[in-house]
Amino acid sequence: MSSKYLFFLLLLPISLFSQNPDFRNPQGTRFSFGVEEMRTASITSGDLDADGDEDIIIANGRHWTAPNEVFLNNGKGGFTVSFDLGFYQSTSYAAEVGDLDGDGDLDIAVGNDKAPNRLFFNDGKGKFEEGKTFGRIYSNTRNIALADLDQDGDLDIFITNRRELNEICINDGKGNFEKIINFGESDDATIDVEIFDIDKDGDQDLILANRDKQQNYIYLNDQMKFEKKIPFGTGKDETRSVAIADVNNDGWSDIILANIGETNSICFGDASMTFQYRIELDPAQDLSFSLDVADYDQDGDMDILVGNSDEPNRLYQNSGDGKSFKMMLMSSKEFDTYDIRFVDLNKDGFKDVVEANSNALNVYYINRVPRRKK
Repeated sequence: MSSKYLFFLLLLPISLFSQNPDFRNPQGTRFSFGVEEMRTASITSGDLDADGDEDIIIANGRHWTAPNEVFLNNGKGGFTVSFDLGFYQSTSYAAEVGDLDGDGDLDIAVGNDKAPNRLFFNDGKGKFEEGKTFGRIYSNTRNIALADLDQDGDLDIFITNRRELNEICINDGKGNFEKIINFGESDDATIDVEIFDIDKDGDQDLILANRDKQQNYIYLNDQMKFEKKIPFGTGKDETRSVAIADVNNDGWSDIILANIGETNSICFGDASMTFQYRIELDPAQDLSFSLDVADYDQDGDMDILVGNSDEPNRLYQNSGDGKSFKMMLMSSKEFDTYDIRFVDLNKDGFKDVVEANSNALNVYYINRVPRRKK
C-alpha cells in the first residue's frame, strides 16, 4: 500500500470496571422492554404519540418471522403499554422513524430480509396504518436510513442489502417511494450506512460499512451523483456498524468503526478529507455489532457506546482529546447485542442507553452520572 494510505495506530490507555457506575443496571425484568426473548435486530426511538417523550420501536425476526413492537413511554422512562406493529410478522432487521408523508408526525419504515419492506403511517396519536412497500421485494435488507438525499424537502430511504445492490428510494413528497435508484455493486456486503454532510457542502453524503473484508467507502453527494468515493479503515475490515462524530473537537467529523473479530477504530477527519489517521479504540478484538455516540456525561466531548456479541457491551468515556478513553462495561452480561443506542428516556437531559439483544431480553439503562451544580 502506498504511503498515501498508511494508517497510524495508537493503543489507548483504558481502565476496566466490572460494571458502569454511571448507569442504573437492569435487575430482573424491571428495566426491560417486555419479558419475551426475541431474535431482535434493531431498536430506535421517537415521540410517536406526540406527548413529549421518547417511545421505542423494536424490530424482531432477522431470518425468522416475528412481530415488531412499539413500547410507549409513560413520561418517566417506564414502558407499561405496548402493541405489535402491523398485521404481518416479518423477518425484520431494521426500523427507523421520520415524517415520511409530511404531515408533521413520525412514521415508521421497516426493512425486512427477503420480504417486503413496509411503511407504517402515523395518525398523529401513535396509531399506525400500513402503507405501500418500498424497495425490491425480496432483497437481503440489513439496514435502512432516512434522509433528504435529493434536497427536495422530504425524507428518502437508503437500503443496505448484503451481497446485493443497495437502493435509494426517492420520496414523492407524500410517502410514496416508487422511484428506486440502484447503488453500488451486486456483490457489496453493506451492513450499515450513516448519512451525513461530511464534506460540509450542504448535501447529504453516504458513509458505508461493509463486511466480508470489503473496503469501506464514503460516497460524496453531487446532485445525487455519488461518483467520488473516499476509502476509510484498513481496506480489509469486517465492519458491522459506523457512527459519525467530532470526537477530538477539531471541527471535522470523524468516523468510528465497530468491527467483527478485530479492533474497533476511529478514522479522523480533517481538511484533507482522506481519513488516513486512524487509532484503535480498544486493543480487544470483540465481535462488535453496533455503536452510537453522544456526550453522555455532559462534559463537552463525545463518548462512544459499543454493542458486542458474546462479550459485555462497553462504554468509552472520552478524556477530551478524542484519543484516550476510559472503558467501562455496561454490565457483566454477554448478550448478542445487534443494536445499541443513546436516548433520553426520562426527560432529564441526560442520555440513557437501550439495547436490542437477540434471544435475550431487550433492556435499558438509566443514566445517573453525577449532576454538576450550575
